[in-house]
Amino acid sequence: MKELVQKRLEHIRKEEFGDILRVQSAAMKAVHDRMWKHRIAHLTPVMLSTITDPLNHSVEDASLHYGGQKLELTKSMILHKQLAVGRKDIKGIYIVSPNVRLERGHCASTGRHLLEFSQVDIELRGASAKDFMLFMESLYVYVLTFVKRECWEELGRLGRELKVPGAFPVYESDALRAEYGEDFERIASEKAETPFWITGYLREFYDRQDPKSGKHINYDLFYPEGFGEALSGGEREYEYSRIVQKMEERKTDLSSFEPYLEAARSGALVPSAGGGFGVERMVRYLTGREHVKDVVLFPRVPGEEIVF
Repeated sequence: MKELVQKRLEHIRKEEFGDILRVQSAAMKAVHDRMWKHRIAHLTPVMLSTITDPLNHSVEDASLHYGGQKLELTKSMILHKQLAVGRKDIKGIYIVSPNVRLERGHCASTGRHLLEFSQVDIELRGASAKDFMLFMESLYVYVLTFVKRECWEELGRLGRELKVPGAFPVYESDALRAEYGEDFERIASEKAETPFWITGYLREFYDRQDPKSGKHINYDLFYPEGFGEALSGGEREYEYSRIVQKMEERKTDLSSFEPYLEAARSGALVPSAGGGFGVERMVRYLTGREHVKDVVLFPRVPGEEIVF
């Protein structure tokens, strides 16, 4: 234990963390400023709930029992975001939300996964996929421009040169899969020189699917240079019958989402589009670090022992 504690202390004391945290502070200031300018309301996070994101991949259970209820630690606030933008006086909302996802140990090697991380979760009422993608492109350009201007000394010491993108290319997931195989996301990210979108994923029940064409109306934003996925999102299903149909297709336990389904049945959900991006992944990209743990003072890496 003594050696492990000393190793963790060496990590905390790394000289470069002063510059990394300065870059992170600048990036988050830019995010908050942009949201304020566009009148996007700031919500505080929900950490315990009877419902949370089911995710489209398997993770270990992160729940507890309190007062006779089973409560989930938040994997993302997607379902709460939908409920929040049901208010007619809200144009959109965002949360800097702590998320807990107990990923399997093999995820440690990706350089992108942590057991807990902070996600900027955004939802825009009445927005289309195109609306949200354009909003996020302008946000990323603003953040990159601000960080490049305000943190040029820190970036210089970190050996990082940032490029502010112009256009954000858009690719269909099926087309990239046909070209590169099942590992298309990694390959496309390694080949790219600018951030880009991939659309049309088969995913969770809440991402909208056109009932006529069958097209999945969602999107992921990817960093270039092999830094991988930045953001995941989509237009949302809001009609009770469609949500139930998609849950049944995915063999989702309807009883686990009873409060959410009751809200949908009562008409509390409205058309919206949104997405969420990891703060740590953004900082990793901005600073050019090898692994997301390199930008976190107290990283929780899948498969690694937690000390502090």
